[in-house]
Amino acid sequence: MKPILNISAYLFVALSDTAALRESIRSQAVAWSLKGTVLLADEGINLFLAGPPDGVRAFVAWLRRDARFAALEPKESWSREVPFGKLLVKVKREIIRMNHPTIRPAAARHPSVDATTLARWLAQGRDDAGRPVVTLDTRNAFEVDHGRFKGAIDWRLSKFSEFPRAVLAHRDELAGKTVVSYCTGGIRCEKAALFMAEAGIANVLQLEGGILKYFEQTGGRHFEGSCFVFDARESIDPSLAEAASA
Repeated sequence: MKPILNISAYLFVALSDTAALRESIRSQAVAWSLKGTVLLADEGINLFLAGPPDGVRAFVAWLRRDARFAALEPKESWSREVPFGKLLVKVKREIIRMNHPTIRPAAARHPSVDATTLARWLAQGRDDAGRPVVTLDTRNAFEVDHGRFKGAIDWRLSKFSEFPRAVLAHRDELAGKTVVSYCTGGIRCEKAALFMAEAGIANVLQLEGGILKYFEQTGGRHFEGSCFVFDARESIDPSLAEAASA
């Protein structure tokens, strides 16, 4: 087993004490020798951290003792070295920027599809209601270039805040299909699915846990390439190991 445990996790939950949380989270992360990034906003928490396994899991256990974070479910992967140079804990306006304040996943979460069900649908080419299934990549173009679901829709986004405009430009193309939005760990999908439903697109689902959970539960069937991650590893393969350099 490789010595460094990497986790990514997010949770949309109403927070009113982000400044105080920033200090307590920073203190705990330093105490457990963790590096990475934690983002806090009124809408929730988003984190990418790495360090010794005991320290990472102790930090997560501490965080979950706060009832607001009890549902946090980190996705794990391993590396030989810590892929972050330092620890950053920041308070932001949004934990994932969309610039649509009416989209509030903490208030109402859109329905999702789990990894094994999506893999089955992709194998059969339709969902259980007989509708054709399309996967919609909500990530930036440079991330998609590392890997994506076979045949996925890619609107060549340069930033996530462009997604709403792209939806409105392409929504007629999605009519009559079951649209499964996906991203790295699920955070962008949460907002993406809500916006698509608000825009009048029927039969929208988000991939539960994103690509990382899909890799964990299916081994990456129907996915081509690797998954970009925002750390020194650059991307990970379907075994959740650092992808080999080209």
